[in-house]
Amino acid sequence: MALFMKAALIGLSIAAPVGPVGLLCIQRTIAHGPRIGFASGLGAATADATYGAIGAFGLATVTNYFVALTTPLAVFGALFLLWMGIKLLRATPSASAANVTNGAFAGKAFISVFLLTLANPMTILSFIAVFAAIAGPAASAPAAAALMVLGVFCGSAFWWLLLACGVAAVRHKIGPGVMTLVNRIGGCILLAFAGWQLMRIAG
Repeated sequence: MALFMKAALIGLSIAAPVGPVGLLCIQRTIAHGPRIGFASGLGAATADATYGAIGAFGLATVTNYFVALTTPLAVFGALFLLWMGIKLLRATPSASAANVTNGAFAGKAFISVFLLTLANPMTILSFIAVFAAIAGPAASAPAAAALMVLGVFCGSAFWWLLLACGVAAVRHKIGPGVMTLVNRIGGCILLAFAGWQLMRIAG
């Protein structure tokens, strides 16, 4: 249980900082309801768990493969952010008053954030170091590795649930004018993230 809680806290701490994924979760919760916001967050939690599993189970070949693809994946992530930023800038708040219950829409929200989070392969190295630190020799045991991956996923998912529910609680107070402003600001921030990542790759 102690190992699970440590891993859950790591998952929570990885998810908590507000970046492009957090921004998308907030915007989608405001625009489409908590279900879509939480589905977006689960995409990030699943990507974290995927990289966590690669690190926890010591899959060196897979790790090296993803690390070798660092630059192409980073470019993909930047272009993905660019596309999402443009979509937000062009979005209208007409559908923001009602919850979206379409399962296909929730699936798209999940996949988009999953791919965006997965475009950061250096996360694998972080998980390898963290898991080795919190578990020590026990990290090599399959049961311990599986427990840590589950903890990371649960901690990350718990954060996205809190965020989606918290934003949903004040969502009804946000009118079309404010929603338009949220879309514009969110789009600009995503474009800024994309530009920063492209400059870092070029540099």
